[in-house]
Amino acid sequence: MTEPLVDTRGRALRDVRISLTDHCNLRCTYCMPKDRGELSFLPSSQLLSFEEIARLVAELSTLGLRKVKLTGGEPLLRPNLPDLVGQLRASHPGLEINLITNGVLLPPLAPALRAAGLTRLTVSLDGLRPQRLHAMSGRGDVAARALDGIEAALNAGFAPLKINMVVIRGLNDDEVEGMAARFRGPHTILRFIEYMDVGTLNRWRRADVVPSAEILSRLRKQGDLLPVDPAHRGETARRYRYADGSGEIGFISSVTEPFCGDCNRLRVTSDGTAHTCLFSSAGPNLRPFLAEGQVEQLRAVLSTLWRQRHDQYSVERSSVPARHKLEMFSMGG
Repeated sequence: MTEPLVDTRGRALRDVRISLTDHCNLRCTYCMPKDRGELSFLPSSQLLSFEEIARLVAELSTLGLRKVKLTGGEPLLRPNLPDLVGQLRASHPGLEINLITNGVLLPPLAPALRAAGLTRLTVSLDGLRPQRLHAMSGRGDVAARALDGIEAALNAGFAPLKINMVVIRGLNDDEVEGMAARFRGPHTILRFIEYMDVGTLNRWRRADVVPSAEILSRLRKQGDLLPVDPAHRGETARRYRYADGSGEIGFISSVTEPFCGDCNRLRVTSDGTAHTCLFSSAGPNLRPFLAEGQVEQLRAVLSTLWRQRHDQYSVERSSVPARHKLEMFSMGG
């Protein structure tokens, strides 16, 4: 293994998030709201093949990669997904391979993903009230189906299972305590995510953000919460455990407490475009270098991209001019 790639701010490349598709079976208000009309998505012929993804991961693994997260859109829409997981696991036994999903399609796939070698699952769930989730997701049966997906994941052995909740003031912030109570225990870790200005479709306003500190203060009325030391540099969530040993929660506070200084993530869209920040609008297309026999060229593109990286959008949010940003369903969460 060569020396890890380090960017201009001293951040090493450790984590890649690969979007498998920009398609999704939901239309969440903070990602692709229904009232913004029809959206254009990539045809399957333009998506990275499993072989191209495997070549990318193989090269990144020589440059210090430790974790792959498969994202979307909704990654479970990609046919034969366990085959990709199995291919990556066979080639990289020590690699952490994770996946984030809305959980709706998870019940029949969870056992196969576990058997293929997936390390961890994260399920996005923004509340428990069916009518509210219908309004937020554009689908009426999300709550029940996502909960079925969570149960299937736990039964398949994905524990602790991470549950992500995006909290938006005036929309679902009154469910914070209920969600915390529902997922308090040794087998699930609920993480509260501050509403972020990813993309340009969601009409983001700073006033709609519920600061993590506010949520923490509210939850401390339910029980003592003690801070947990980060497991590694670049961990996105600040973690707390209940003093009585009944579980753990986390906070991803990109707006009020940016963690850009430790960001170690490269993002690759489903058509092979590389981005060094969630709030990016452009990046190099890797696909021409993912063909067999292009290893040196791919390595050169990746090395140049990362060594020149200087992104810290969340730190600079209040001072940078408004600009176009790639939508979340295109970037991958």
